[in-house]
This record gives sequence, C-alpha cells and structure tokens, in this order.
Amino acid sequence: MTLDPVHFDGIAGLADRIDYDAEDRDHREFATDLWNSQFDPLQDDDFETVLEPINEVARKRVTAEEIALEDEPFPTTHGLDAGTLNPRPFKNGIVLDVAHAAMSATPSNLDLHDCRTVVKAVHLNDTSAKFQTDWESYNSGSKRRIVHTHLPENQYEQDAVHALALYLAESQHAIDNAERVSDFLLLDGPVYPKGLVRWQSRSPSLEDLLDSDDVSQIFDNYVRLVEEFAERNIPLAGFVKNVSAKTIVRTLKKRSDIGPIPWAHDAAFFSQVLERREKVGDEYERLTDDLTLTNWFLSKAGADNFFAKEDNRYLDRKLDPEQYRVAFCIVYDPRRDLVFKVETPKVFATDETLRTKIERQILQEVALQRGPPRAISKADELAAIDRGSASSLIDSFEDSLNTELDENYNAIRWGRDY
Repeated sequence: MTLDPVHFDGIAGLADRIDYDAEDRDHREFATDLWNSQFDPLQDDDFETVLEPINEVARKRVTAEEIALEDEPFPTTHGLDAGTLNPRPFKNGIVLDVAHAAMSATPSNLDLHDCRTVVKAVHLNDTSAKFQTDWESYNSGSKRRIVHTHLPENQYEQDAVHALALYLAESQHAIDNAERVSDFLLLDGPVYPKGLVRWQSRSPSLEDLLDSDDVSQIFDNYVRLVEEFAERNIPLAGFVKNVSAKTIVRTLKKRSDIGPIPWAHDAAFFSQVLERREKVGDEYERLTDDLTLTNWFLSKAGADNFFAKEDNRYLDRKLDPEQYRVAFCIVYDPRRDLVFKVETPKVFATDETLRTKIERQILQEVALQRGPPRAISKADELAAIDRGSASSLIDSFEDSLNTELDENYNAIRWGRDY
C-alpha cells in the first residue's frame, strides 16, 4: 500500500527536527586531512600499526573511457563464488544450510561452468545421530558431501552451518579446479574466510569448532590455494562488492588526538577520500569521468591478521607467515558512487608488476561493467540458488527428513524462500 502523502510529509518533516549543520564538504575536507596525516602508517591508540602502505600513500585516477579501451592485462580471468540456501531450522531440531560453488571463466569454458561443489552443513543437538559423509562424485566432475556439527550452547547454530557450508564449498572448488586457472583467479568476496576467523571472538563454542576437522580442512584449503598459485606465479585476489568493515573508523575513533569521527564505516570514509568535486555556481558537483583508487596497504588488523600470525596453531604453512598477509586497495566508481575493495595475499602484492596488472584488470572491468568484473558476475550467476529452487529444495528436505520447516510469519508474508 502506498504511503499516504500526508503521512509521507509527516515522516519527511522529521528531518527538519534533526539540528545537524555539518556538511558533506566539511567531511570530505576532514577525510582528506586524515588521509594526508594518519596513513603512513595508520596506528591505533597504543601506537600499534593497523595499516602499512606499500610504497607511498597516494590517491590515483584513471579516465574510465580510456582504460575501458586498453588491452586486458590478463588474457583469461576465472571467478569463484558460492551461493547458499541460507540457514533453515526444521521442527525436528535440524538446522541446515546448503552451499553450491561454481567457477567461471572469461572467455567462457562451458565444461568448467557445469562443474560444481555442493556442501550441506547440518546441526543437531542429538549427538547420537551421525550425518557426516565423505566426498562423493556426481554429474561427471561435480562433487558433494554433508558436514555435521554440534554446538552445546544451543546458539549460533545458523551461523555455524552457514559458514561451514559456504567456505568448504568455495575453498574445495577452488582447490579442485586450480589447474584450470592460467592467468588470474578472482574470488567473490574477501580472499580469506573471515566469517570463520571471527569465531575466535564471538563465542567459546564457536571457537572450539575451529579445532574441528572440517574447519581445519577449510583453513588448509585457503593456505594451499595461496601456495599453489604463488608457486605458479599466478595471482589470486578477492573482490569485495559491499565494503562493510569498520576497522579504520574504529581505529580513528579511539584516537584521543583526532576528535569526533563522522563516518559509520570504512566505505563512507574512502568514498569521501576518493570523490572529486568541482564548484558549479553555488554547489559542488561530483566529477564522474575518472575512476579513483588508493595505493595498496598491508593490513595488520583483526581477521586480516589471522593468516599471517607467527604462532597460529590452526595453520600449517610452507611460506613465511608474512607472505599470507592481506594486502588491499580501494577503488571508487563515481558514476554510481560505489566503493569496492580488492584484496590479495602479500606474496602477490609485493611484486610491483603483478600488483599493477591486478589493479589495471580490476579498473578496466569496473569501467566496462559499471560494477563487479565479468568473472565475478558470471560466477555469482552460476552459483546462485534462485528463489524457486530454494523453495523446491526445502520441500525436498521436508520429505526426506519427515518434518516441516520451522517457519515464522515472515514465511507467510514474503514466501518461505525469503
């Protein structure tokens, strides 16, 4: 039902009651001041380094139209993604999620596109029931398995099954198809399984799961992926479409020498660092001809630090731990006011030639697509579990489990595949 105009005006009028006279222009100037004074390196309130630049702190720009016409730095690009059903509780106590991983190739490779890795993750309080299976093949080239987990606290079950299914399917599919990648592999999202890493600080029972065989396999897959690609001198990177991190703004807020920080998350800060405007009359208008980006940083904060820690008992690494550290740059597309993050392990980022090729490839793709690179969009399309399939899968699970989905009113309002 459309909101009645009188009530729309009543709601919109509340904005006049918020007496906040700060302007975006003030925030942009503040962001630039912080960028110029605090990022070489960025330190926390204990003078510990959070971000360290590779080479100098800099902002760069390229004309979108010009870079779109350049030859691609990599002849082929492969993309990887895993789509999920999303965690579902059933009335018999089972909570499950299903992840479905796919790899794309640009130019296309139909045999590769048809190959999938499927993981069903199951949680059940009844520890006498065992659902765990080994890998099994199906559809000549695809594989699947069930992982079974248990959390004694009777909470975070949905988080656990979602992360286990997602990261095991994604990492195993990457490992199994690594030899098919000849030039560049781009993951949809961060380069490491940060959702699992954050279990260390969320709950004791989740932290205990980090010692399980399934999580160990996931960590091992990502480590092996870095090592294999480093050995072959083929870069891999992660393309983060929705930058939700708060590491930088949280660090700046804790600094007593800086003052109030106006941004809610890092993407808002970077958009104002990288946005370019010019004065037209009495207003400042955004310039949209050029894509802008930051230099590359090494991250030593939070989950980013996990794979580079010297004394990490969860990891078995062949390279110097520092080589696994997350390096990143930020790309800003002013045409749609979007911020993207590009991540790669340090072992690839310290090679200036390789780093520049990754940078140019991403910039060209963003310029052409006005969004994520084609390999990412393709992988996302291949791996996605559409609403109709999700509903049919739930029906199938209800039949095979002899139970019903534990639904609430949202399932009535939006449909059970909401």
